[in-house]
Amino acid sequence: MKLAFIGDIVGKPGREMVAKHLASLREEYALDLVIANYENASHGFGLTKKNADELLGYGIDVMTGGNHSWDKKEIFQLFDTYPLVRPINYPDSSPGKGLLEVEVLGERVAIVNVMGHYTMPMVQNPFIAIDEVVNELQEKGIKHIIVDVHAEATSEKLAMLHILKERVSAILGTHTHVGTDDLIIADGCCYVTDVGLTGCRDGVIGMDKKIPIQRFMTGIGGHFDVPKKCQAIFQLIVFELNDEGRGKKAVKLKIYDNGEIQKVDARIEQY
Repeated sequence: MKLAFIGDIVGKPGREMVAKHLASLREEYALDLVIANYENASHGFGLTKKNADELLGYGIDVMTGGNHSWDKKEIFQLFDTYPLVRPINYPDSSPGKGLLEVEVLGERVAIVNVMGHYTMPMVQNPFIAIDEVVNELQEKGIKHIIVDVHAEATSEKLAMLHILKERVSAILGTHTHVGTDDLIIADGCCYVTDVGLTGCRDGVIGMDKKIPIQRFMTGIGGHFDVPKKCQAIFQLIVFELNDEGRGKKAVKLKIYDNGEIQKVDARIEQY
């Protein structure tokens, strides 16, 4: 089974890079399932119905969220009919769900979204929440389990690896928008601390640099905007799982708007 995970799609530049490249990547890598993080897809904050339809039309199968899941209120109605998940450690009374099961090549695949604690909204303990959910999935006989850990702290994501690596297929970090160089397959689990954004690479985490710099230099904030024109990047992890849901190999792809492509293979580790 071959899958791909796209990091945080930020605004129109990110959506345009998905439109430009995903169809050919699905064909080149014979991808059976494509997952992407949606929480910044609509002008940097949340997801609209229009942009959800757009991204699904480009070839994304399932989309995960994060702390900006609720920024566009129309998403509340989309959870019932669209392949969207939000962090599982929000209260059960919150709209949507943190887990989605789909069938791929005759196998049940579970996609789980969990949000960290550091600098994030007040939610349930992410480590206890994901541990309980994964145990329940194992009891149901589901072997292919993909986890999006939406967190600021690298320590939280690495802790998730050691808690879950023998029980899940892949742990893909999102939220910081800055890709890390630690792609590994550890004891059969595909892991990267952060996939990195898909969108503008020449600003600050996908946003126009003016307001972030003003905030750092003066302490005075403002509204973050996604530039209309920028130098863009498309970042994703392609990984292959065996019938038992264990990682066989993985590669990180960075595709630049000038056509340059960088590939880095995962290191195989035994911890």
